Amino acid sequence: MPLRYNVIEVFTSEEARWQGISVWDAIVDHVRRSGTAARCIVTRGLAGCYENGEIASNKIEILSFNMPIKVEVILPAAELDAVLPGIEEVVTDGIVVVEDMEVRLHRTQKRLIPRQLRVKDAMTTSPQTVSEGTPVSDVIRLLLSHDFNAAPVVDPAGHPIGIITQGDLISRAGMPVRLGLLAQLEEHQIEEFLETVSHRTAGEIMTKPVTTVNEDKRLSESVDIMLKHHLKRLPVINSQGEIVGVIARSDVFHIVTRETPDWKAIKAQNVSVGNITLVRDIMRRDTHTVRPDTPVEEVVRLIDDSDIQRVVVVDSEGKLLGLISDADLLGLFSEHRAGMWDYLIRKLPFTELARKHELLIEQTQARKAADIMKTGLVTVQEDTRIEDAIKIMAEHSIKRLPVIDENGVFKGLVSRDSVLRAGVKQPIE
Repeated sequence: MPLRYNVIEVFTSEEARWQGISVWDAIVDHVRRSGTAARCIVTRGLAGCYENGEIASNKIEILSFNMPIKVEVILPAAELDAVLPGIEEVVTDGIVVVEDMEVRLHRTQKRLIPRQLRVKDAMTTSPQTVSEGTPVSDVIRLLLSHDFNAAPVVDPAGHPIGIITQGDLISRAGMPVRLGLLAQLEEHQIEEFLETVSHRTAGEIMTKPVTTVNEDKRLSESVDIMLKHHLKRLPVINSQGEIVGVIARSDVFHIVTRETPDWKAIKAQNVSVGNITLVRDIMRRDTHTVRPDTPVEEVVRLIDDSDIQRVVVVDSEGKLLGLISDADLLGLFSEHRAGMWDYLIRKLPFTELARKHELLIEQTQARKAADIMKTGLVTVQEDTRIEDAIKIMAEHSIKRLPVIDENGVFKGLVSRDSVLRAGVKQPIE
């Protein structure tokens, strides 16, 4: 059955401008941002003429270079009213024509990361940096006061020579917990630890050499580098090698959310869309699960053994009830920070901790998973498209998203890393 489409044709010229940019460029940008199932092509004529009698030609004897431009936009008829007014607005010089068209087939390939996006389009600019001689204690204070978990190390000329990540602080500086948990402790406890590392410098613990990416590289290339080297962020440099920004996975998520078209709406126009990846194709299925009546002591052991610092709580039928993270455990011991601090700093087993803080261990043994789990979780189903999962994760600042089936049964977790890997597997070149 033929599909009802329209073709919008715009006859304009190279010199035609709208708000300082060429008319054809403004039309292309408008069509791209419309999020519709439209295709657009711009062609430059070899010669032509205009209403005012001017001839356009590349012949030397005429010396007229205001060559004719033709822009064609083809789109489903149902989307004409969403696109046409914007085109008419930007055509300051030209003719706009609309024709009916019968289309037999419309197929397209989905891309998670549009090819025109560059690193500089998504990066965080004016990054906080440190020097080789900066005390580690000051590095930690800097990270605790800002919403990021790494600091590039630069030389006096502003060239990155290393980077200090949360992992470096834990493995090389002896930081007992990740920054998010450290920030929740009492100020005097934080200062107690910072005093132990104040004699060390950034140059001693930084990762070097540092992997960087140029600001003019395609965004998809930066994602590929992060995945290849198992990195969460990259310092961004300019052509002189100076640091101008940082690109992190969260930055990629936010721009993908902003730039990705509404593929569901496009499919609703009978467009055949290929390369669709669903959550079920990328989710992690080996996540630890516990029952609501599982003792907190067992939950602590599972989180200690887990590389994602999370445990999922399910009922007897496997239905999702809640999620417990290491941050939730710290909140449980809010009334007994001294005991928890001993546990974190000295890595004491619970048997040793019991001898030091009997009341704390008694409360731990009395608590169950249901007492500390976080409920009201944002979830997705197995047939959710990955671009929709990205939007949810970006909107709610979620690093791992629970996946359930139509009956609410827990099936797995989706991480930022797995989503980006799936995006890179889609055609990006």
